[in-house]
Amino acid sequence: MATYNLPMAFATLPFIVASLLLSLHPTEAQIGVCYGNNGNNLPNPQDVVNLYRSNGIGAMRIYAPDQPTLQALQGSGIRIILDVPRDNLQSLASDQSAANQWVQTNVVPFASSIKYIAVGNEIHASDQQASSVAPAMQNVLNALNSNNLGGQIKVSTAIDTTLITNSFPPSNGQFSDGGYITPIINFLTGNDSPLLVNVYPYFAYTNNPQSIQLEYALFTSGGTVVTDTNNGKNYQNLFDALLDAVYAALGRAGAPNTAIVVSESGWPSEGGNAATSDNAGTYYRNLIGHVSQGTPLKPGQGIETYLFAMFDENSKTGDATEQHFGLFTPAQQAKYQLSFS
Repeated sequence: MATYNLPMAFATLPFIVASLLLSLHPTEAQIGVCYGNNGNNLPNPQDVVNLYRSNGIGAMRIYAPDQPTLQALQGSGIRIILDVPRDNLQSLASDQSAANQWVQTNVVPFASSIKYIAVGNEIHASDQQASSVAPAMQNVLNALNSNNLGGQIKVSTAIDTTLITNSFPPSNGQFSDGGYITPIINFLTGNDSPLLVNVYPYFAYTNNPQSIQLEYALFTSGGTVVTDTNNGKNYQNLFDALLDAVYAALGRAGAPNTAIVVSESGWPSEGGNAATSDNAGTYYRNLIGHVSQGTPLKPGQGIETYLFAMFDENSKTGDATEQHFGLFTPAQQAKYQLSFS
């Protein structure tokens, strides 16, 4: 549910004017779940949509414009983040007509379900596609505007927190490569779009277990663990610290009011250090309960957050943990007791 913090002066405004102002600055803490389908034993898209609905999950992220999934979503009430896959970025950046066709095929027929378009996921400055991200974002927006959808669907890109350097204390956070991120931030601020950020305390903890307590990563610390000596803000969990480092970096880049949507966050149940069902269940429950509170830098500003991921995906490559982030088994059985509202 959206919440609002308004100065007392608004109480004197006519109701209709106050309502309009409220609608312009909602604070969301909606919980969505990412739907990856890198598995050979997963349910069909209609069953997946039914599972989302039966569990009260009102938002989804999909990593490619899979037509059966987009069809199944129609009329479901579920809103989505739709990704532009990495291998499409260069063509969409260099050719407006290619972006027009991509939007015409993958967005226009399904526009009522789409909330954000993520133009690339976790692209880094050293990647071949890096120079394509910002122009592809612009071309996708141009195509949306030509279909009168630019005001309805926000265009962004999803980054990970490895793009942030000097993140301790959080207020020191800054982007490591201004040449890459600056055009993206300029686009976001010019179009009132949020930055999508994948936030994983699990990986921050496992990469530095000597310095980070497990309780700090799981939201179970009994009190303040870190005090930011620059501003006196106190941190009881690592999620807030990682997110505030991104907020600080946005401020240093001249975009202090750019909103953040957490486009992925999760904890694996098998395959690595601290990857257990107990830890994963604890993380997901505490994350769901926490995001409505905001962070020390943005208190009271709920954070729209997408849990990763709906299913264990047995075809994913990489570390063994990659196959064990699911909230549900492929047989659609819940792995944890969670409430998504």
